[in-house]
Amino acid sequence: MLADKHILLVIAGGVAAYKCLDLIRRLREQGASVRCILTKGGSQFVTPLSVASLSGEKVYSDLFSLTDEAEMGHIRLSREADLVLVAPATADLVAKMAHGIADDLASTTLLATDKPVMIVPSMNVEMWDKPATQRNMATVERDGVLRIGPNSGDLACGEEGAGRLAEVDEIIDGIAGFFSAGTGPLAGKRALVTSGPTHEPIDPVRYIANRSSGKQGHAIAAALRRLGATTTLVTGPTNEADPWGVTVHHIETAEQMMLACTQALPADAAVCAAAVGDWRVATSAKNKIKKNGATPILELVENPDILAGLSVRNENRPQLVVGFAAETENVVAYAQQKRARKGCDWIVANDVSVGTGVMGGDHNKVHLITSNETTAWPTMNKIDVADKLAGLIALHLGAPTTKS
Repeated sequence: MLADKHILLVIAGGVAAYKCLDLIRRLREQGASVRCILTKGGSQFVTPLSVASLSGEKVYSDLFSLTDEAEMGHIRLSREADLVLVAPATADLVAKMAHGIADDLASTTLLATDKPVMIVPSMNVEMWDKPATQRNMATVERDGVLRIGPNSGDLACGEEGAGRLAEVDEIIDGIAGFFSAGTGPLAGKRALVTSGPTHEPIDPVRYIANRSSGKQGHAIAAALRRLGATTTLVTGPTNEADPWGVTVHHIETAEQMMLACTQALPADAAVCAAAVGDWRVATSAKNKIKKNGATPILELVENPDILAGLSVRNENRPQLVVGFAAETENVVAYAQQKRARKGCDWIVANDVSVGTGVMGGDHNKVHLITSNETTAWPTMNKIDVADKLAGLIALHLGAPTTKS
């Protein structure tokens, strides 16, 4: 996937620097060569020896090394790479990049490079949220710097929130996506994917929702992008990181999701993996409903049917519309009925009954249902399910037009 690619990895200071050891190993497994610059702060968390052992290359750290700089080391390093990757990218280093400061080997190399730069931020949530950091991040992105993450979750400092370094798999996926941009069987195609639950408000603090994690939908969006599709993801509230290289629209309600999907058209393929709430409260309360001894009566109305709406045969209909059916019984029969009722081309059916672990889990066992056949897939990681589905979509869109 990354064979013969030359990556210059800048490892800055931060607890997350330890993940770079696994990142180096994984990049080399993919066929890439990796040179590393280790900042003074980075060397407090990983050693030059460990980095050199994994990369198989000399580790660079000193701007004023007589040996290295006699060969104009910072210039050579900055020009011989296909991609300069900064992970972790600290608030300090991002600030230097934004303001053109070059006071160590890492910042000097970043200023001197004429190659693409990708950063993977990692810092405390308060540091990430500060206006100064957000201004600096906006500046470097306007300058063309690519970004992966940060994720949200538990932080090393004991707090929780945005600022967590993206996982190694996500970083590898982002790098692969950068090098494969504009290539692949879906190059030139547009894909729309929905993911996650919807939250239908009852009052300002309560809502109707479901247990969807968004893992499958996000994986599908990433898989379609890896095959070259220009991909839009419309997602309800989840803890999943935005897939790299995908245009993401965050929504809360089914009505918002329907609008975002309509605005994302035209598309060649639409995959509706979101668990959209079937009903919403007719009129949500403007203030918190108080307990006063009487049980409130909620009048429910149906939400817009996004899958059926995208399946209507008109000039905006995607060539292929794929729905999902999460069932707890009669999985195949109910899914077949849903495919006919909604008017979509394919249905991916799965059993989400108690004990399967599908809702919120990392694995899925699905049936792919078309008008011609029903195929049972073995239990797979959700990423593998996504890759297999994306491959079938690519085959369908690349074949002579037929109705499935």
